[in-house]
Amino acid sequence: MRLKDCHNFHDFRKLAQRRLPGPIFNYIDGGADDEVTLRKNSSAFDTCDLLPSVLRGVKDVDMSVTVMGQKLDMPVYCSPTALQRLFHHQGERAVAAAAEKYGTMFGVSSLGTVSLEELRQKHKNPQVYQFYFHKDRGLNAAMMERAKEAGVEVMMLTVDSITGGNRERDLRTGFSIPFRLTLGGMIQFAIKPMWGINYVTHEKFRLPQLDEHVDMGGGASSIGGYFTDMLDPSMTWDDVAQMVRDWDGQFCLKGIMTVEDAKRAAEIGCTGIILSNHGGRQLDGSRTPFDQLDEIVQAVGDKLDVMMDSGIQRGTHVLKALSLGAKAVGIGRGYLYALAAGGQPAVERALGLMQAEIERDMKLMGVTRVDQLSHDNLRFLGESGAAKISTGAAA
Repeated sequence: MRLKDCHNFHDFRKLAQRRLPGPIFNYIDGGADDEVTLRKNSSAFDTCDLLPSVLRGVKDVDMSVTVMGQKLDMPVYCSPTALQRLFHHQGERAVAAAAEKYGTMFGVSSLGTVSLEELRQKHKNPQVYQFYFHKDRGLNAAMMERAKEAGVEVMMLTVDSITGGNRERDLRTGFSIPFRLTLGGMIQFAIKPMWGINYVTHEKFRLPQLDEHVDMGGGASSIGGYFTDMLDPSMTWDDVAQMVRDWDGQFCLKGIMTVEDAKRAAEIGCTGIILSNHGGRQLDGSRTPFDQLDEIVQAVGDKLDVMMDSGIQRGTHVLKALSLGAKAVGIGRGYLYALAAGGQPAVERALGLMQAEIERDMKLMGVTRVDQLSHDNLRFLGESGAAKISTGAAA
């Protein structure tokens, strides 16, 4: 199987599985506990049908959107994810370049493997910084100031990860940073030697956002210790409100799932929220972002920009989310599998396929702009058109 044989999310996943050692593939692929939420995130879209219109004159399609003040050429952005250079030696450099080629936004994690300054200097497309809240308030202030000085446009505070999820695949393989593999995990690395060759022949793996705070040599502040020892589970809305004031710019919360929390985010001055269950990697059994999207948009969609991630695999998924009022959607595994499969060319191929799907699907829906999508072109299983429209208006 080669890159040219990849035509969708599942093809990239298959190629990534062939190229990565088992422990690393399962780190990307896995979820929490029984992985119920992981599976539901995508299957939730199956409960909703698209209702196309015809004879609308759809020769030219404009899929651009503006979200949190940033103009994107497509309504899909690359969500920030950790440890990208473990999956391919290019890591965030490949993702940022591919996102720039397609005119969309990309994110850099606090646990990113390339510095946010390097990426901001090289690329002109909008950049998000995914922030974790630390017990050390001075560290929080210093990291925010660093992002501001680098020219990052959007601060994204992750609020669903005050502790790590129970990812049992990683426990079985012994995956951790630094590596502490089980025998089975070590065998998996032995049968995929090209990954190891690339790992040792390229620059040393590091976490430039946290170099001074996380010991990659296996000391007390390893990655596992980072979540249990350095992050602050006592974080409150007052802490976030202060961060919003200090940042004084585009600020979104990632991990919002209730109307009450969405309203609170608007009240403290956030300009955006991302409905997310962390791709099913935190609280198993939690509701899917797509299932929550309608009621949250109805409640706060006029006060801030509502986005969602978790489970997006197809252009039709994107259109369903946009029809319910999402301003844009984020993908994580959707580009990580591609990154693992072939670096920057593969990420570009994945984004190009997604762009082509969205354009084709918009034409088939009979729309030429994103703002032409609405509840009217959706039907949920078991609901009549009249029932759905009245429900949406009253929610």
